[in-house]
Amino acid sequence: MEDKLVMPYGDALGDGVVQLSFSLPLPAGPLAREAAKQLAERMGLMQPEVVHMANQGTGFSFFVLYGHISHQVNLDDIQVAEVAQEEMSFYEINDFIKAEVGRKVRVVAACTGTDAHTVGIDAIMNMKGYNGEYGLERYSWFEAANLGSQVPNAALVAEAKKRQADAILVSQVVTQRDVHLPNLTQLTELLEAEGMRQRVILICGGPRISHQLALELGFDAGFGAGTTPRQVAGFIAREMVRRKLDTL
Repeated sequence: MEDKLVMPYGDALGDGVVQLSFSLPLPAGPLAREAAKQLAERMGLMQPEVVHMANQGTGFSFFVLYGHISHQVNLDDIQVAEVAQEEMSFYEINDFIKAEVGRKVRVVAACTGTDAHTVGIDAIMNMKGYNGEYGLERYSWFEAANLGSQVPNAALVAEAKKRQADAILVSQVVTQRDVHLPNLTQLTELLEAEGMRQRVILICGGPRISHQLALELGFDAGFGAGTTPRQVAGFIAREMVRRKLDTL
């Protein structure tokens, strides 16, 4: 049972040490330091200690604190939604599509809305790939189109329709004030309005994207930070066959 109970640790297992950082609308100084400490106490941290304080522009300050908590979580009580699939290699994915789909899989991708951060979608799509893995443009059995950044949802849907896309990939890095939520929701609604939703595999990704969130927003899968092109390519290939989307 003890193996199922986990809590944070800093110096030793079970010490409950955590690190916390935040900014305050106060200049760095004794008053701001004490305010940060009291805020940490009200969050439930025991013996909080400010280990770093610095001015962050005029009238603002940044803090790093250490403290202790006594909370534990039971792993048996946790349910996690994740993309469960047996991973395939670059060559296995190409062979799988050739044998099971019989034609190139058409994929359209973009950073939508006001999002101009393409590093994530480029890592998945571009030929050079990410972390030693080839992007979808390098796969001989994928026809991949990366539309870039700040692409309106309507333009993405129009391009997907024009190219008869089998899959649409959307990257969302800008998430301040949860701007990614209405943007992703609008995309699913546009696809529904065009009668395309059931014909495409819809995937979103980004640092604050989880598989559970993606499912709640009407997507087929969600991939977070550290996802490799091979994981996305493998999911699309298997989903094509599972749903029998214009395959042999």
